[in-house]
Parts: sequence; C-alpha cells; structure tokens
Amino acid sequence: MHLIDTHTHLYQPAFDGERAAAMERCMEADVKTLLLPNIDSDSIERVHAMMDEWPERCFGMMGLHPCHVKPGAWQKELQTIDETLHSSGRHYVAIGEIGFDLHWDKTTLEIQHEAFRQQVQWAKSLNLPIVIHVREAFDALFEALDSVNDESLSGVVHCFTGNLSQAERILDYGNFYLGIGGVSTYKNGGLDAVLPHVARDRVILETDSPYLAPVPHRGKRNESSYTRVVAQRVADLWEMSLAHVADITTQNARALFKLNG
Repeated sequence: MHLIDTHTHLYQPAFDGERAAAMERCMEADVKTLLLPNIDSDSIERVHAMMDEWPERCFGMMGLHPCHVKPGAWQKELQTIDETLHSSGRHYVAIGEIGFDLHWDKTTLEIQHEAFRQQVQWAKSLNLPIVIHVREAFDALFEALDSVNDESLSGVVHCFTGNLSQAERILDYGNFYLGIGGVSTYKNGGLDAVLPHVARDRVILETDSPYLAPVPHRGKRNESSYTRVVAQRVADLWEMSLAHVADITTQNARALFKLNG
C-alpha cells in the first residue's frame, strides 16, 4: 500500500530534533510520499532541506500563503519566491500554498487577490497545479477562479471543509481536486455529508501537519503518518477497503502533481 500526504509542513520547527523519527513513522504507516507546501521566504530553506534529505519521498512546492500577504512586504516576498522558482535549479510539484484567508485579517483581501493572480500566472507558465488555502473566503476564491480558470489550470483546494454545493462548484472548474484531511474525522466536521457524493477520482489525502490532527489525536500535534487515519475515515464513508482508498487517492495525487510511480 502506498499513501501520499499531499500537504504537510513537516519541515516546521515543531518537528526539529525528531523529523527523522516522524519520517520513520510514515513508512510504518505506508505514507511513502510527502508533498511540502511553502508559505513564505523564510520557509524556503526548510522545504529544500527535506527535499535534499529525502529526495525520493519529499517533493516541494513554492508559494506565498495568504496569511503572509502583508502590506509593504508581499511584493518582495513574491519576488524572492519567484526567483527561487526560476533559478534554484530544483523541480517543484506545485505553486502553493496560495489563496485566501479572511479569518485573521479582512483588510488584506485586495492584495490577497493580487498575489493569487500573480502566482496563478506562474503556475500556468510552468504548467504546474496550484494548491489553494481558503478560510472563511469561499466567495473570494470563487470570484478569483471565475476570472483565471481555463483548460491550462489545475489544482486542489487543500483541507477542504466546505459543503456539498461548494465542493461541486470547485469540481466544476474541471481540473480541480478536494484535499481531505483530519477534519473529516471530526464529529461536526461536515464532510460526512460531502464525501459520499463527490467523484472519487477528484479526492486526495493530506494532513496539513502539524495542524488539524485527526481523531483520536485531535488537539495534539499532527504528523504525516496520520494520513492513514484520514484514509480509513474516507474508506468508512465510501464503504470500501483502506487499500482501495489508497489506490484511488494515490493515483489521483500522481495525476494532479505529475508524480512518477
């Protein structure tokens, strides 16, 4: 069995000193591939370090997280990330994570739109998918995607926590997927009303570690090995075996991110 954690921040300081042990636990749980979204200029070297240490298992992305789109600084951040994309000599599997977050600060919505549009252009020019963060901002996301989506754009709304209508609208864009994580295990997470009704070839798995740990680890530090817990929850909702869910979601992730077997 081969599971892919399509969204993990295992490079963050929360794992300093025990990253190798966390990677071992991944192997024990059949989580054999990890995708690492960048969040700002400060995280670039940490992403690169994991790519270098586990080149067959860890694959990086480049992007500016919407919470790091700050007045007076975001353009320089994008410049640094753009330079890394085009001059580091490395291969990245996506532009991400990018998107919209109105939970902490609603005043930056305009520049979040500008940063999103610019990064979407990178994705199109490099033929890479986008990995989208959205929190309390589906209207902003849909407005943006309506204006930029075309046949050349693909991506995933990571850590999807919306309703069925929102899920269907995302999938209607054509080349988009839903990233399912620990929230699927929460009693009031709402995904039990979504997952049984969406196309199975448009679902991929993730943890978003160290955040949003699944039950029974909720409230503790999340880690990539818990992708298996998420997979089991999806298996329960789809009424199929864990191995079958692994096959489906791993194939989906390989297709979206152009990963080799």
